[in-house]
Amino acid sequence: MPKFAANLSMLFTEYDFLDRFSAAADAGFTGVEYLFPYAYEAEELRSALDSNGLSQVLFNLPPGDWDAGERGLAALPGREVEFRKSVSTAIRYAEVLDCPRLHAMAGLKPESADADACFETYISNLRYAAKELATVGKTLLVEPINPRDIPGFFLNHQEVAREVIKRVDEPNLKVQFDVYHCQIVQGDLTRSLEAQFPHIGHIQIAGVPDRHEPDIGEVNFPWLFDKLDDLGYEGWIGCEYRPRGNTLEGLSWGRQWGLG
Repeated sequence: MPKFAANLSMLFTEYDFLDRFSAAADAGFTGVEYLFPYAYEAEELRSALDSNGLSQVLFNLPPGDWDAGERGLAALPGREVEFRKSVSTAIRYAEVLDCPRLHAMAGLKPESADADACFETYISNLRYAAKELATVGKTLLVEPINPRDIPGFFLNHQEVAREVIKRVDEPNLKVQFDVYHCQIVQGDLTRSLEAQFPHIGHIQIAGVPDRHEPDIGEVNFPWLFDKLDDLGYEGWIGCEYRPRGNTLEGLSWGRQWGLG
């Protein structure tokens, strides 16, 4: 049976951010994720989790200057010192929030950068981050993201993510398998899931092609959830979609699993 987490960066945006925790709990979610926690004190977020009986499932390492368009640091040559500082910051938050998984966004390939240099930087940074996270019992994630939503993003394909994991060779490095991104980039979701399954540490969903609720579009999500059960997936499924309207009304798709 699927276990869903609300992505509070996209769901319940009718509310101020700290009020989204109670809205998610009232809607039946027992876990939450979001892009970044760093605008708030970790203890403030911890209180919001505890007050609503929620688990913190996932968040991202600091991505660089998000407002200026940066989307991660891990594959950017020359930014290694900043990346290492971001790992330290993320670990501090993860320990307070008891969050078991952190995603390191690869970033946008600089136009002047050599692709091989970016790849080697990526491997080196991920190896460092995985080792640091292992000391506190955390899992590091990489996520292939489609180039339509984030043009120029360094990691797009599931096969490349597997190669990255092989090269890094740290047991706590896993794949964040986003069904939405995978369908846009390469499709063949069932075979992609089967091939990637030994490496998956987290799953996210959204309807394709418009990133709305998973009850519309070209993916048969109930069938896919059954497939995940057959594969033995027991982890969280992050609901990282943009509601077509009111978040709670849009959760009608999840009522058979206790949401809404």
